[in-house]
Amino acid sequence: MKPTTATRKVGKTDKNTKIVINQLDIRQIQRTVQDIETWRNAIKSAENIQFPRKIKLFDLYSDILLDAHLSSVIDKRKIAVLKSPITFAKDGNENEEIINLIKSPFFIQMIKDVLDCRFWGHTLIEFELGDTLIPHLIPRKHVVPEKGLILINQNDQSGIEFRETPYSNFMIEAGEINDLGLLCKAAQYVIYKRNCLGDYSQFSEIFGQPLRKGSYNPYDENSRTQLKTSMEEMGSSAWAIFPEGTNIEFVESASKTGSADLYSGLIEICNKEISKLILGQTLTTDQGEKGTQALGTVHAAVEEEIEFADKLFIQGFLNNEFKNFLLKHGFPADGEFNFVEDEVMSLTTRKDIDIALNGIIPISDDYFYEKYGIPKPDNYDELKKKMDEEKIANNNPFGFPPAGNPDPKKPNPKLQTPNSKLSFWDRYFFHLARR
Repeated sequence: MKPTTATRKVGKTDKNTKIVINQLDIRQIQRTVQDIETWRNAIKSAENIQFPRKIKLFDLYSDILLDAHLSSVIDKRKIAVLKSPITFAKDGNENEEIINLIKSPFFIQMIKDVLDCRFWGHTLIEFELGDTLIPHLIPRKHVVPEKGLILINQNDQSGIEFRETPYSNFMIEAGEINDLGLLCKAAQYVIYKRNCLGDYSQFSEIFGQPLRKGSYNPYDENSRTQLKTSMEEMGSSAWAIFPEGTNIEFVESASKTGSADLYSGLIEICNKEISKLILGQTLTTDQGEKGTQALGTVHAAVEEEIEFADKLFIQGFLNNEFKNFLLKHGFPADGEFNFVEDEVMSLTTRKDIDIALNGIIPISDDYFYEKYGIPKPDNYDELKKKMDEEKIANNNPFGFPPAGNPDPKKPNPKLQTPNSKLSFWDRYFFHLARR
């Protein structure tokens, strides 16, 4: 592709328009004990018709992202898009200035913020204009997309109308206004898992170590004090001291192993539900008891479909909201953003696809030489003519291996059989063969 250049005239952010991100009163995330009731109340507050409040919900999101499994599957889904190169071109000619923007760190950060709207919901980005573009994610707790407001304080009732000028000149929205994101669905599983892990650790503490029992003379207070001191200094295992002659009965679970399996089973279920929610499947993160290559291939295909949908979403954002923003501010954005074809595909898979297509549509031999890096022989025309003659002699124009009659010199017995003794399919097919 031939790069093109263009002169850009773009003004800096209006001095009378203060950068909104610098005006906000940012508050600390409230990390309280989370339970299902907290989650449901946060959803109700976010869905309030009169004035939606998502402060509690977004604090909950920030807290559940501390879960290792949830954060890892989200990163896995985002990396699948971020690793794919993006280009900008018109009629096959790349625009050098826009390509430089794509290579800048700001562009990657913007793509990350836009991808996050899949998990958080609506996203609002403010751009600071200067020698380059500097994106700022407006904290979601300060944005009320249903009202078109940015709140200076997260508890305010009124704020900046970001869809009105001059602020709209420097803002880009992504995602649906009422979307609460996938984290809203994932929260319940993280809460269940977190509570289960707490109970599991308590179970291990109680039943994982032996209980030390000591007895003392009830008439000798000094012996009781000495026994207590000894128990405290012997380690962290549970202990108890009783007067001699006291009967203490310890009632234990009928099956400690079964109880442990119950905890680990619930944790595994929660992780699988999170994987299915974010990635659409489970086998690319956890093998499981029935993990096979065939199942893994199917699950990987599901994940690829989600990746393809995310790329379409990003490509649509770039070619609409972001491109219009660039044009508004004097960038030569006459062209289209596209993801570069993923070259990670194995040559074996590519070969199978190319052979199948070659049986449907004509493909130039030069394509195969360039695609697979095969040097073209000097006597190409002579060899090509010889191969074509052999294919015609074998009645096999596409070069596929012969099926049913491997020796072309011997007649096919079905072609010598009267039509009355052939099946409908053979009569139809071999009727065409005789033509």
